[in-house]
Amino acid sequence: MTIHGTVNKTALLAVLTLIPATYTWRMYYTAWDPSAVVPWIIGGAIGGFVVALITIFKKQWAAFTAPLYALLEGLFLGGFSAIFEAKYPGIVIQAVTLTFGTLFCLLFAYRSGLIKATENFKLGVVAATGGIALIYMATIFLGFFGVRMPFIHESGTIGIAFSLFVVAIAALNLVLDFDFIENGAARGAPKYMEWYAAFGLMVTLIWLYIEILRLLAKLRGRR
Repeated sequence: MTIHGTVNKTALLAVLTLIPATYTWRMYYTAWDPSAVVPWIIGGAIGGFVVALITIFKKQWAAFTAPLYALLEGLFLGGFSAIFEAKYPGIVIQAVTLTFGTLFCLLFAYRSGLIKATENFKLGVVAATGGIALIYMATIFLGFFGVRMPFIHESGTIGIAFSLFVVAIAALNLVLDFDFIENGAARGAPKYMEWYAAFGLMVTLIWLYIEILRLLAKLRGRR
C-alpha cells in the first residue's frame, strides 16, 4: 500500500461516481419529475449501503466492491442533487465547492500538524459519529410509523445548529481517513488496502457533501 496508489484509486472512484450521477441528473431535468429518479435514488442508496457493509467486512474484496459502491452512490447523488438544485438553484455547485474546500483545508491542517489524530481525538470523533448514526437510524425507524423527529431536520435554529455539528463531525472524519492512509502506507499494508482506504475516503466525502447540501437547503429555507 502506498499513499500515491491510494490517491489514484480515490480519483478513479470519484470519476466512477460522477458518471452515473450525470445520468440521473439529466434524467431529472429531462422529465422535470422527481418520480422519474426516485427509484434510482432509492436503489442507489440501498445498493450502496449493502455494498459498503460487504466492503467493511470483506476488505480483500475492496478492489471489486469499492468501484461498485461508487457507481451505486453516483445514481443516488445525481438524482438527489438534481432535486435540491431544482428547488434552490446554484446550491449544488456551492455544496461541491465547500466539500472539496473542506477536504483540502483539513488535508493541509493534517499535513502541517495543526490537527493530530491522537487516540482521544479518534475516540471523540468515532463516538460523535456513532451518536449521529443512531439519531438517523431512529429517524428512519420512526418514519415508518409516520413520526417525524422534531426540530433537528427543520430549518429552525436547532435544525441548523444540528446540521453544523454534523458537518463538523463529517469533516473531522477526513482526518481519520488521512491518518489511516498514512499509517497503512508506513506499515506496509497489503495492496488491496489502497482500495479500502480510497473507499473509506469516498464514504466520508459523500457524507460530507450530503450534509453540506442539507445545511445549505436549511439556510435557504429560512429566507
